[in-house]
Amino acid sequence: MESCRALILDDEPDLRDLIALTLEPMGVQCVPAATLSAARTALASQGPFHFCLTDMRLPDGNGLDLVALIQRQYPEMPVAVITAHGNVESAVEALKLGAFDFVSKPFDIATLRAMVDQARRLAGVPAGRDGGPNRPDLIGASPAMERVRSMIRKLARSQAPVFIGGESGTGKEVVARLIHASGSRAERPFVPVNCGAIPAELMESEFFGHRKGAFTGAVADKPGLFQAAHGGTLFLDEVAELPQAMQVKLLRAIQERAIRPIGGAHELPVDVRVLSASHRDLAAEVQAGRFRQDFYYRLNVIELRLPALRERGGDILPLADYLLDRLAREAGVARPLLAADALEALAAYDFPGNVRELENILERAFTLCEGEAIRAADLHLPARTHEPQASSSPAESQSLPLPPSGVSDLEGYLESLEKEAIEKALEACRWNKTAAAEKLGISFRALRYRLKKLGME
Repeated sequence: MESCRALILDDEPDLRDLIALTLEPMGVQCVPAATLSAARTALASQGPFHFCLTDMRLPDGNGLDLVALIQRQYPEMPVAVITAHGNVESAVEALKLGAFDFVSKPFDIATLRAMVDQARRLAGVPAGRDGGPNRPDLIGASPAMERVRSMIRKLARSQAPVFIGGESGTGKEVVARLIHASGSRAERPFVPVNCGAIPAELMESEFFGHRKGAFTGAVADKPGLFQAAHGGTLFLDEVAELPQAMQVKLLRAIQERAIRPIGGAHELPVDVRVLSASHRDLAAEVQAGRFRQDFYYRLNVIELRLPALRERGGDILPLADYLLDRLAREAGVARPLLAADALEALAAYDFPGNVRELENILERAFTLCEGEAIRAADLHLPARTHEPQASSSPAESQSLPLPPSGVSDLEGYLESLEKEAIEKALEACRWNKTAAAEKLGISFRALRYRLKKLGME
């Protein structure tokens, strides 16, 4: 995706670093300046810039002076201001001088990202990585991923149905969102649906909606997923899980571009682009009689195959850096480094679970590592890795108690055990988090992360 450069003017180093940490994963290269004079020099000698963020109060002047300068000399460059909390007068004055928006300290990260997305659009630059829920990006520069990017650019110009194939965890929904966000429907809804998660008896109502009184419990009209995606994109994830009776109904809706809600007297026109995905081989499913051939041909007008992570080994470390940056940002803590032995272990592992497995491995290591670096032993890679495994300590080898009879939610059960252990440690240490972390045998950073993740802050 296209990147851009931004001039960031603020005299607080920590705030400049926070802005850079937030914007760099969005594909924005941040050029910092601490004074008005330095900003003027950067504009003259380091430009061009796609947009500018400036604080109001500076050691050698006022951010409004920079807004006025940009409007005079660089009128095509969007500029936004960072104001003190409640300083409405300055914000209004900045807007009058030509600023397109403002954000107040202390600002919310989501607000900053939304403002930057707006700046990119005004500058004519597509939104980049992490540019909002509908604008992800693909990390990595391997030949396999460059081919995927090239296909996405071509598919974005088309309205044809696309089937996205690939192993679990390869990022099929990310690619679907990129196809949508790069095309003419980008400003319209992107509606993802996991076809394997809808009970068969509710599928027709979920996809097509129903009218009030159509069946017991239908107390009001309900629009379906096709109506929710009208004008945009409907993404059918795990499409191989659809029962054949529903495949027939969806085939007709896609072909006729119309749906009939349950209990409705007539059909309603719908305008949706259909993208679909599955980790299964749909052609093999057709041969086995489990998937309708006519529906397969309707969905698979164009096929995009995503490579497994083991086929793009050079992307593992950039992906790891990106994921650790995101974990640290979400936890509000410093990002640990990957030690040399951890880098070697990741490079040697074959990742049967692909990017999703890498994310899980790093989240676990981020939580449990001691000190400022993640080492190979912190990764706890399965024996499939080519690297020798570090022997676990007696405490690590102890098994958790089995869930009580009738417990079906293993993840929820383990989470409750974790919460209980943390609460006991905090109570025993009179709510001193540093002492509680020592008692639990984890780092202070790891404890802060677990408290936030478990909603115990």
